[in-house]
Amino acid sequence: MYSIFGLSHETTLLVWALVAIVILIVMIAKYKWNPFVVLLMASLFLGLIIGMEPLDVVKSVQSGLGGTLGSIAIVIGLGTMLGKMMAESGGAEQIATTMVNRFGEKNIPWAMLIVGIIVGMPVFFEVGIILLIPILFTVIRKTNISLLRVGIPMLAGLSTVHGLLPPHPAPMIAIDAFGASIGKTIIYALIVGIPTAIVAGPLFGSFIGKRIIVHPPEGLAEQFTTNNKLDRPDKPLPGFGITMLTILMPVILMLAGSIAEIADPQSTHGISVFLRFVGNEIVAMFIATVFAFFTLGFGQGFTKEQVSKFAGDCLAPTASIILIIGGGGAFKQVLIDSGVGDAIAAVATSAHVNVIVFAYLVAALIRVSTGSATVAMTTAAGIVAPVLALTPGANIELVVLATGAGSLILSHVNDAGFWMVKEFFNMTVPQTLKSWTVMETLLSLVAFGLILLLNVVV
Repeated sequence: MYSIFGLSHETTLLVWALVAIVILIVMIAKYKWNPFVVLLMASLFLGLIIGMEPLDVVKSVQSGLGGTLGSIAIVIGLGTMLGKMMAESGGAEQIATTMVNRFGEKNIPWAMLIVGIIVGMPVFFEVGIILLIPILFTVIRKTNISLLRVGIPMLAGLSTVHGLLPPHPAPMIAIDAFGASIGKTIIYALIVGIPTAIVAGPLFGSFIGKRIIVHPPEGLAEQFTTNNKLDRPDKPLPGFGITMLTILMPVILMLAGSIAEIADPQSTHGISVFLRFVGNEIVAMFIATVFAFFTLGFGQGFTKEQVSKFAGDCLAPTASIILIIGGGGAFKQVLIDSGVGDAIAAVATSAHVNVIVFAYLVAALIRVSTGSATVAMTTAAGIVAPVLALTPGANIELVVLATGAGSLILSHVNDAGFWMVKEFFNMTVPQTLKSWTVMETLLSLVAFGLILLLNVVV
């Protein structure tokens, strides 16, 4: 590794990681290079400058890209087909119309926050955004409300649940590691999460939506909001109930899988294994997409040729999105394999602070360095658990929430979610930093403040 002015090993790692991130942002934001190419360039630069073996750098890039896309690419592909069926059948139109009529245009951001929380409860963030993008784009088209004013609350709902609320898989990692009570964690998560989501969602969305005006990507917007049902007035839109069942199908299956995992994690046969199988995000999305072919395709009068054409045509606009997300995964993996994550953990462990603050700082530092909320929670849980065991009287459930809150902070260019939001919301890197990154940081800081306050009370 190229040492910098006699700095310690850990500090040198952190400095080079920061240099790579700055290069990445400047090349994309100022010089308009293709994000996927720049992500690969930054990954290779960081690995080599830190002193990894050249072939190990290549393996790290490959495993990061492949590991990220192993599930996300399938989920995006299936989710895009599901979204296309919702658009072509008029299902997204039905949901959007019903929401506007029931809540009124003024309250649509609040409605999207609630939808984000409900849909996000059992699913990972990437799955949730894929499921809700068609509804978001249709609502925007019908109401002409600012994309960020409605989209930020939806993202806030998905992200709050991802970091704080069981039975989402990420908080369950910390619950298991710390031996916390699921029931108490859920109660505290609701007390902390609801006001946090309101501040970072509708309130911040209203603020930023007036200052950053963006429009959905043309190809995806047309694909998710133009439907054949509107061109055939003799064919009514699909019912609200069947449409909601279709969009919530993966949510229901994943929730069932989460419950089975909690209730009977050791089982190797029977209903528990079946529920965990169908609750896997890939299987759940596959089942929901095939279900949509029947409920929103054949059931609405489309031929098998039309359904097949919809499924094929919709994938082209997602190709660049998938590559960019994979590039983010490659950069994240180099950060982890090069030891930057361990350096962050070492810095955090050397500080002697309250265990709740410690858990938050460890998760936050790992999140900033690796870009993954799940990696941050998993790694932080392993670091914090021994410290927690030596801290009698600590509120274990609040330590879980502090770990989750820390894992949400400062999403930036090493986070696949950052690039997903950037591409789906058709924003520049600076716009994404000012909106999505600020929203994630608000979520983290407000939640942490409420956790500290709750710790005083309970």
